[in-house]
Amino acid sequence: MQQIEKIVADLERQSVPLEEAIGLYETGIGLIKNCQKILTEAEQKVRILNDAPHE
Repeated sequence: MQQIEKIVADLERQSVPLEEAIGLYETGIGLIKNCQKILTEAEQKVRILNDAPHE
């Protein structure tokens, strides 16, 4: 999350050259997709644990 926040802050600076901004954006999107994947996997594990019969 810290990397994503740094990227957003860098992109908000209007002095970032276009090529650098595009690279930062691509990196940010990749990080966000990875975070979404981790969150989805965690949610699936919680669902499985909640659905498991309790002793």
